[in-house]
Amino acid sequence: MIQRFNKSYSEVLDEIRSRDKIEIPTINISVLRNITLEPFLDTFLKYFLLQIGYKLNIKFGQYDNVFQEAVSGNPDILNETTDYILVFLHLETFSNRLCRNYAALEDNEIEDEKNRIINYIERVLGGIRIQTKAVILWCGFETPVFPLGGILHSQSNLSQTEAINNLNSQIKIILNNTENAYFIDINLCLARLGYSVFYDKRLWYAAHAPYSKEACKELSFELFKYIKTLKGKSKKCIILDCDNVLWGGVYGEDSLSGIKLGRTYPGLIYYDFQQAVLNLYYCGIIIAICSKNNEEDVWKVFRKHPDMALREEHVSAYRINWENKAMNIKSIADELNIGLDSIVFIDDSEHEINLVNQMLPQVETILFDINKGYINRDIIACSGLFDVLHITNEDKLRGKMYKSEIQRNNFLQGFIDINSYYNSLEMVVSIYNADSFYIPRIAQLTQRTNQFNLTTKRYTEDDIKKFVDSIDSDIICLHLQDRFGDFGIVGSCIIKYIDDTALIDTFLLSCRVLGKKVEDVFLMEVIRLAKLKGKKTIIGQYIPADKNAQVKNFYQDRGFSIRQVDSDGSIISIYDLDSIEYSIPSFFKKVVRYL
Repeated sequence: MIQRFNKSYSEVLDEIRSRDKIEIPTINISVLRNITLEPFLDTFLKYFLLQIGYKLNIKFGQYDNVFQEAVSGNPDILNETTDYILVFLHLETFSNRLCRNYAALEDNEIEDEKNRIINYIERVLGGIRIQTKAVILWCGFETPVFPLGGILHSQSNLSQTEAINNLNSQIKIILNNTENAYFIDINLCLARLGYSVFYDKRLWYAAHAPYSKEACKELSFELFKYIKTLKGKSKKCIILDCDNVLWGGVYGEDSLSGIKLGRTYPGLIYYDFQQAVLNLYYCGIIIAICSKNNEEDVWKVFRKHPDMALREEHVSAYRINWENKAMNIKSIADELNIGLDSIVFIDDSEHEINLVNQMLPQVETILFDINKGYINRDIIACSGLFDVLHITNEDKLRGKMYKSEIQRNNFLQGFIDINSYYNSLEMVVSIYNADSFYIPRIAQLTQRTNQFNLTTKRYTEDDIKKFVDSIDSDIICLHLQDRFGDFGIVGSCIIKYIDDTALIDTFLLSCRVLGKKVEDVFLMEVIRLAKLKGKKTIIGQYIPADKNAQVKNFYQDRGFSIRQVDSDGSIISIYDLDSIEYSIPSFFKKVVRYL
């Protein structure tokens, strides 16, 4: 992905044209703005979305007509089919007083102008929400690189910069209190590119287009990262080579004392990169090693080098041998039970990268330039591959959970009878009604679970909160633990009630618990809850997606009857609750209910 995002504008246009006829899902985006953004912003956004399998249908509102379209309504761009709304309220167009006349304003005039702006934004957001439930991506105000008053004015608590920063802080608070709304920090994009590259003054005066082509690319990528994350397309695992990636040099040639790794240059380059990887670990990213090396040599570095930030306990899986790296990566994916498209592989060898690209095109690859090792940390930081909107308790413990799973699999080797193995695990299932504590994790599960997900509907935290607050729906979640450790919250089900029927809108389980019959316990708990609600029938849905074919017959295999099969392969199944007999597999030690 990193290499693909470095294409020129003409190459971007060529790829968009070449893939125009491909049948893939469409994302509908509407843009409210008081500046000119076409054609660069939409072109780059189209290109980025193609990389994750979506076409873009984008509609721009009229220039400087944000308030009218949001508050008075514009069904052409704000309607129930809109998926995302981008709002660009450029301060220089919107408030000449704060941008160009700030030094002449009295303190009370500054506060009045800020209050006017906040009131305007609140009314715009309210107007949007009346028309559509689409996700709102609101671009904040840029702080001036050359603040009015120069260095003298910049020392004041009432400086222009402070006033704009305060406005951005207030906007964040408003967006946090608005369902499915997020703040886009344009100042981050400006800082990455630099003032002289970010702005095109000629276009600004000629067409009210403040941003250069390069800036529009950077802004598009920033917006894309939010969309990608909300669509559950973030990566779950990073697989690392060792020599010239985790440390400088080759251990087999340089020995423990000769490799470059430490708190001073050049070893600091690799120490800092390891710190960046370690931060990913604590955000829930799985760390794995794939290295052509002697295994004992690699672990000697991990265990004995004083400047290793990464340690053995952070590594959930590894293949340290002289075998084909593509096959080793496939083996790691199988061991971790994750899809190849959830993986990022990093190596300094162009040969190895090309091999993986050819044999495993689903895997994202990053080639490290050993002559520019100082940029490696920034490559990870700016990639957007591992972005998350929230970090849950399960994220923080994920690495340990996967190591525990390896212990379980090793333990399994001592059993001939699978039921005896299950019984020995001493599994305890806990079932909870969702509340505010569980909402972030449930939303994350809907966004990131693909294999055992009957409908693959993606929901935000605000969506989940609506279900929780509604009297016409329930959300329950499943927690699992066994003798080897705690899995955390690994399952979620959304149930809608319509008259005397319970409709299973979402039924999903993390891939980490597949093959343990947990799905049977969870379905029985859903059925039990529906009966307690006095419902007569329960309906289960299967909606086909790229990775959930394994659950196509899930309901039928458990006694549901097929009611309807649609042309897209969707299946609606039904069960008469009067005929159900409640039971759970005997090898579960306990089922605890907090309903």
